[in-house]
Amino acid sequence: MNDTFVELRVWRQFLTVAEELHFGRAAHRLHMTQPPLTQAIAQLERALGVPLFERTSRRVALTPAGQALLPDVRDLLTRAQALPMRAREAAGGEVGRIRLAFVSTVGFEQLPAWVRAFRAANPRVALELVEATGDVQLQAFERGEIDAGFMLHSPGFAPPALAHLQVATEPLVLALPAHHPLAAAERPAWPAVLAEPLVIFPRRIVPSLHDAVFGLYHAAGRLPVVAQEAIQMQTIVNLVSAGIGVAWVPESVMQFRRQGVVYRVPDARKRKGQPGATPVCETSLVWRGEVDGAGVAPALARFVAFVRAQVEEGD
Repeated sequence: MNDTFVELRVWRQFLTVAEELHFGRAAHRLHMTQPPLTQAIAQLERALGVPLFERTSRRVALTPAGQALLPDVRDLLTRAQALPMRAREAAGGEVGRIRLAFVSTVGFEQLPAWVRAFRAANPRVALELVEATGDVQLQAFERGEIDAGFMLHSPGFAPPALAHLQVATEPLVLALPAHHPLAAAERPAWPAVLAEPLVIFPRRIVPSLHDAVFGLYHAAGRLPVVAQEAIQMQTIVNLVSAGIGVAWVPESVMQFRRQGVVYRVPDARKRKGQPGATPVCETSLVWRGEVDGAGVAPALARFVAFVRAQVEEGD
């Protein structure tokens, strides 16, 4: 025995002697004879370098060091006893930790409801949430800093290196300053819309969706005039409110009720020199592993199954 490792068996022997304060009764409880027990406690004291019991011919008492150790030893043995059950629960995904990233759009409505429901059903699975754009999430996956993420992209452009589950599809809508002349029309005319300066996210954030927005202008033979780039959807909407320009945003952003901003959908009828229908975007849950959740940590597999059920229930 050394000072870096003491077997649980020895700690159980210490605890039993501390509770009985009698080596004979403690040995009886432990189903052993007294001499080996006395020897084990003496070896423990030598390993620790301090006496744990005061012994006389009439009594056994804990020393101050023994008293100080007693609560920690009880806690240690309680935890050790719980380990087999905890291992079985972890294997079943009942306990664990999920580091989950998300884009702001899913945070407006779906994510809060799903987090609440998942935590209610899985109270011992910790969800660690971090808001991050798609490019930041991909870097975090590479560094092993997140387990899963909700990402925004154009249909068919989920990250190819990751398993994914489509959770939402929605159109892009036009965010306009409330005082803008185009805001007066329920269906603004395309030529006027395409002439407005644009507030948009940098292409590196969501390349597929950025290209889809630019494709609207190219289809009409126009090149968008980018007035300002911004990363977060809330910031983009705030810039629109300030009159910097107009912006194409996912429909879910309408949940972010910013004063001074209105949302419109231009006329979708295809005409010469006009692009027609606006693009749609998808939100996907992405993770490393198989699409059915195989090959991932049990807690994450449980979360993937939960989100899949929510999506199917909503269809």
